[in-house]
Amino acid sequence: MAKVITQFPRKVRIVENVFIPMSDGVQLAAKLWLPEDAETNPVPAILEYVPYRKREGTRSYDQGSHMYWAGHGYACLRLDIRGSGDSEGLIDDEYTPQEQKDGCEAIAWIARQSWCAGSVGMVGISWGGFNGLQIAALQPPALKTVITVGSTDDRYATDIHWVGGCLSKDNFDWSATMLANNDLPPDPEIVGEKWRAMWDERIKHNKPWILTWLKHQRRDDYWKQGSVCEDFSKINIPVYAVNGWADNYSESIPRLLAGLSVPCKGLIGPWAHSYPHHATVKPEIGWLQEALRWWDQWLKGRDTGIMDEPRYRVWMQESLPPKTCYHERPGRWVAEAEWPSKNIAWRKLHLNAGGALEERTRRTAPLPICSPLWVGMAAGEVGRYGDQAEWATDQREDDGGSLVFVTEPLKERLEILGAPQLDLAFSSDKPLALVAVRLNDVAPDGSSTRVTVGLLNLNHLKSHEKPVRLRPGTRYQTTVDLDDIAHAFPAGHRIAVSLSTVYWPIAWPSPELVTLTVFSGRTALRLPVRPENPADSALPAFGDPELAEDTPVNKLEPSPLGRRTVTRDLLTGKITVDFPRWTGHTELTDIGQTVDGQALCRHTIVEGDPLSSAVETEYRVRLKRPDTSVTHHSTGRMTCDATHFRVEVTLDVYENDTKIFTRSWDQRIKRDFM
Repeated sequence: MAKVITQFPRKVRIVENVFIPMSDGVQLAAKLWLPEDAETNPVPAILEYVPYRKREGTRSYDQGSHMYWAGHGYACLRLDIRGSGDSEGLIDDEYTPQEQKDGCEAIAWIARQSWCAGSVGMVGISWGGFNGLQIAALQPPALKTVITVGSTDDRYATDIHWVGGCLSKDNFDWSATMLANNDLPPDPEIVGEKWRAMWDERIKHNKPWILTWLKHQRRDDYWKQGSVCEDFSKINIPVYAVNGWADNYSESIPRLLAGLSVPCKGLIGPWAHSYPHHATVKPEIGWLQEALRWWDQWLKGRDTGIMDEPRYRVWMQESLPPKTCYHERPGRWVAEAEWPSKNIAWRKLHLNAGGALEERTRRTAPLPICSPLWVGMAAGEVGRYGDQAEWATDQREDDGGSLVFVTEPLKERLEILGAPQLDLAFSSDKPLALVAVRLNDVAPDGSSTRVTVGLLNLNHLKSHEKPVRLRPGTRYQTTVDLDDIAHAFPAGHRIAVSLSTVYWPIAWPSPELVTLTVFSGRTALRLPVRPENPADSALPAFGDPELAEDTPVNKLEPSPLGRRTVTRDLLTGKITVDFPRWTGHTELTDIGQTVDGQALCRHTIVEGDPLSSAVETEYRVRLKRPDTSVTHHSTGRMTCDATHFRVEVTLDVYENDTKIFTRSWDQRIKRDFM
């Protein structure tokens, strides 16, 4: 539990809203935490820039950090993106050029204010981590540094839309979430009487973003826009990149460290998609103090010693039995002065006939696998969020439909740090195929814990930009990248690698059941082995978590519906996986508003029929204010045939329980090597 700090070096006043004008006349709305004496003693500024509604959506969440940093001498702003929250204009998509242009203009405006010393930093988790990097690449003069948490440098390779070129389960789900978010109105107490006209314009403009995303199934210019990995040299300011191993964005951090030429640091703990000071997976750390050291270093010019410490610091996770929920991950902090590190030694283990995973290679043998559609039931979530985080269960279940290769029991402890790779020699009996590769830690009792996973649309074996149609029976060679990880395999445990042709619902299945033939002897796993380093024990300790006192809020715990459930009908072969979303009741007592959310994302499939794949969503979000209430209700469904996806969405908007708007969409979008 974080310690609440109420006394700070600088007294702070909170400005509930300030409008920042854009060059086209649109005004963006920001909340401001400002040291009381900043007009006479100007301070640097910290900007967080997201669409999640500062007024009631992230109200309590924002207060703990921004009040803390303001109390230490910073002007902190939480800015609603154009078309969201209390900001004017319309929002069309995520990470747009317009969003980035607005961000640059907002930074210039902030730097000109009498209370600002002229330098600005950006901070954010997820969306705010994305656009911090994107805006840094545009080089606005006043932006001096970025702290990016839970984000990515590559919108195609490492986001919720595509995983290894496969259609991610989160793609449709996230579209439904943003459809609901974008329908909610601005607050009359902030924008005045024009709130209804703004809301009406939003409702009519709003659409399911999945209709755009599905039209870009390969890594084209749409995804390259906003992917800073396209040209790391455009970022010319210091970057601190942070994440957790339980999040699906962690592999972007080693890429940033390898690609950026500016001062930068990387930090990965055991956490899910959360800030490190209030993570649901311990150990938490004093993240706000750590960030303050970074701000002081790069915004105030103080030598805090943070740059004298290793560039890359990660939590080396100890082995644990498989479990759906971990509240703590035993381990220790380890560090590398640079990344890539010369300390990493690659160990090759060959996938041999008979299920052996060995350093020596035997003669090549063809090993066929056609996985049943239930493989993936033990996958848990890919991106894990807060209290609803769920890890993979015992991998023996999914191994029943996979090719599995296992080492002999390890004679000594083995630690890995980095992204394992599988050099795969294969052929396919169908022109469209995918492969899922899991690296597992097998205990002496046979229980199997997933360490990391990699997916590849095999039609993307040469490039995510230019897919190719597989020729049945032709031998191919490719490499499957698994997610970066730090993990210690104990002596006596065995290392296992499992291959399957299905990983549902994490990845949408190929249109036909596929038999892959894996050629043993020519297929090998490469592990990034890190020797233990005595210097790790001398790393400076992080402080205990601290934060400022939150705004008053009452939250009711989610119902038992708030966990993933799997249902299998053994007579019909139908499998249903439910992922609850946005479920709970929040009372914001200081502004007299309540938010109720109940949402569900349901995936169904019938064993033996990949064309039965379907995802359905239902979102009901109600925002109640003293004089009115508004409700968003939407249902969505995506299905497929052999050549197309079909997207059906229906939207209803209510004011005081009276329906005031309805709209529906029904579109077929061609499958592009999916």
